[in-house]
Amino acid sequence: MTKINWSLAIKPLLRQYKGRKHPLEYKNLYQLLVMVVLSAQDSDRHINSLAPDLFNAFPNMKALAATNPESLFPYVSRIRNFGNKTKWLLEIARQLKTDKGIPLTMDALTALPGIGRKSANVIMREAGAPAEGIAVDLHVLRVAPRLGIASGTDPKKIEAQMMDVLPQAMWAEAGMAISFLGRETCRPSEPKHHECIMKAHCAYFKSLHGKAIQKAAAAKKPVAAKAETAKKATKKAVAKKTTASRKK
Repeated sequence: MTKINWSLAIKPLLRQYKGRKHPLEYKNLYQLLVMVVLSAQDSDRHINSLAPDLFNAFPNMKALAATNPESLFPYVSRIRNFGNKTKWLLEIARQLKTDKGIPLTMDALTALPGIGRKSANVIMREAGAPAEGIAVDLHVLRVAPRLGIASGTDPKKIEAQMMDVLPQAMWAEAGMAISFLGRETCRPSEPKHHECIMKAHCAYFKSLHGKAIQKAAAAKKPVAAKAETAKKATKKAVAKKTTASRKK
C-alpha cells in the first residue's frame, strides 16, 4: 500500500475551508470562550440561539464575575450539563476578571475549568494565536479515521497522530477543515462520497468503492485493447494501399 503524504493530500481541503469562521456566532473573544464552554455536548445552533439574551445580561467578563449561579441559570438552564457549566464559567470569570485577562496559550487555557485541548485549540484558532495542537471535535473524531490520517476513538491520540503527519503551519486549519468536511459532506450516515474533495485519498471511500472502481477499470481494458487493435489494422491497411498506389 502506498503511503500517503498527508501534508500534500490535505491541501485542497485546507484551501476549500481556509479562514472560515467557526459556526459559533461570537462577536469577541469573551463571547467565544463562554460559547465554547457552553457548547460541549450541545449543538452550536442551540448555543447561538441562546447567546443574544445571555450576552445582553452579561456583556463582558467583569459582569459575569459579579453574578451568581441563580442569576445565570435562567439563561443557560436549557443547555446540557448547565449546572457544571455555570460553575465553570463563574470560576473562569473570577479568575480572569476582565476580557483582557483571557489567555491564548494551551497551558493557560486548559488550566481553566471546563476547557480541554479541543476547546483551547478552537479558541486559539479563532483568535489567530499560534497553533499548539489540532482541534478534534466529534466530526474530526469520525472523519479522521475514515480518511485514514488517524485511527482509533481517543481524541488525544487522534490529535497526536495528526500532529505527527502534518506540519505545525497546518494545525490551526486542519482540525476545522476536517470538521467542516464532516458537517457538510462526510455525514455519519449516507456520506456524500462523490462530492468529497478527499475521496482520492480516503480509506473509507476506497474500502466501499475500490472493488467497483477496479472492476470498471478492468472492463475498460478489453475495449481499449480492441480499439488499439482496430487502429493498428487501419494504419496497416492505409499503408498497404499507399504502397500499392506508388507501384502503379
